[in-house]
Amino acid sequence: MTNPFRWLLSLLFIIQMYLAMVVLAAAYLVPAILSRNGAWAGIHAFCRWVRFSAAVLVGLRSEIRGPVPQGEVLIAAKHQSFFDIILICSAVARPKFIMKKELKWAPLLGWYALRIGCIPVDRGKKGRAIAAMKQAVAEGAKLPGQLIIYPQGTRAAPGATLPYKVGTGIIYAQMDKPCIPAATNVGVFWPRHGILRKPGLAVVEFLPAIAPGKSVAEFMAEIEAVIEPASDRLMAEAGFPRP
Repeated sequence: MTNPFRWLLSLLFIIQMYLAMVVLAAAYLVPAILSRNGAWAGIHAFCRWVRFSAAVLVGLRSEIRGPVPQGEVLIAAKHQSFFDIILICSAVARPKFIMKKELKWAPLLGWYALRIGCIPVDRGKKGRAIAAMKQAVAEGAKLPGQLIIYPQGTRAAPGATLPYKVGTGIIYAQMDKPCIPAATNVGVFWPRHGILRKPGLAVVEFLPAIAPGKSVAEFMAEIEAVIEPASDRLMAEAGFPRP
């Protein structure tokens, strides 16, 4: 049975998190308009605040493991909730995401996302979406940074099995850059839906790089083979039953 006090603390955490988003978005608006560096600074400030307030209010500590990706790379990450986005953005210098198209209309969030070079994708139009994504990635290469993509295309609850989509392999082949797989266990503490946030240690772990030059099929098999067991290991460490 859920402790009502923990539920109230979780609600308080969520409310103050979105208030902080509004306050920091406004505080960094002029720097963000003048320079993308200003937008990244605002995003980093927000991510640091979320990590700090999660630890203080709900006992959810967080940790980055593995060498943090630098330079122009592709990051293929396990996605379980909003918190893994926060952890990755707090760690890498110039994050930019492949994101669903609807997010670009989100107040504040959408503008900042486009400002740092995130690429909106219409997930419902497969062939056309991949073609548009390839064109956007080619244009986005003019903006140095770490391009983050979620190979499963959406948030996956702990223990859920979702297929890895070939779009990640296509972008990997197009970029001809190293790919850094990333595993996580954040969904054990911060679910896809609902208010309750649980105490514990949420982790994003950057795994060894996959060099460019592999075939799309070979690459897709490899990222799934490294991300899934690593995420299972992190979730088991957090007390979630290993499959």
